[in-house]
Amino acid sequence: MGTVKLQDLQALPPTVSVEQAAVILGVSRSTAFNMARQFLATGDGLPVLRCGRRLLVPVPRLLRLLGIDAAAADEEETPHTAGSRQPEEGNAA
Repeated sequence: MGTVKLQDLQALPPTVSVEQAAVILGVSRSTAFNMARQFLATGDGLPVLRCGRRLLVPVPRLLRLLGIDAAAADEEETPHTAGSRQPEEGNAA
């Protein structure tokens, strides 16, 4: 995964591994794990959930860390249809 685009982020599952988060953030694997350890110790850093021995990064929190609002990003990709209503049957002009 080279350059990560907004559409790539929208296609992510609810959680990703710390390794995947490192790629998205553009940092090394060891830096991402250090950030995750910092989060577990202090609440600052890369937000993670502990699932047994695994650490998972919640994608919505990862997007917020990047300054991306997931809902706003979805709206940018969705064509706006306001004002383009189809005429109702029987009411054709």
